[in-house]
Amino acid sequence: MEEPKYQEFAHPPLGEEVEAISGRFVLNREGTLTLQGREVLYLVGYGVFDTSCCGTGGTGYALVPGFFIKKRHRINDAGAEVSLVEPVRGEGLRGEIERIIKERENVPQVNFL
Repeated sequence: MEEPKYQEFAHPPLGEEVEAISGRFVLNREGTLTLQGREVLYLVGYGVFDTSCCGTGGTGYALVPGFFIKKRHRINDAGAEVSLVEPVRGEGLRGEIERIIKERENVPQVNFL
């Protein structure tokens, strides 16, 4: 089955701690970068692992929903702004975006949604 070309992305609240089984994570901010004339949306955050049985630690990370198609074009039932994005496909393109975000944001991990 073919993956959909576009998908809706509900912008999460920024600066709110989310509890997880082994700690918590926070998305601090949204960022954008322009690549090949298109605008890429990404979010930057950090995770703290301090309630795990295996020790403590933490990391910074970025999440990449994709290329903006329509920015914040509606509000969903939960009150979140929703954008239409095109997921980033292709290892070469993902690698370039990952390199830029790692340099710009000083995070060791970039994940694509």
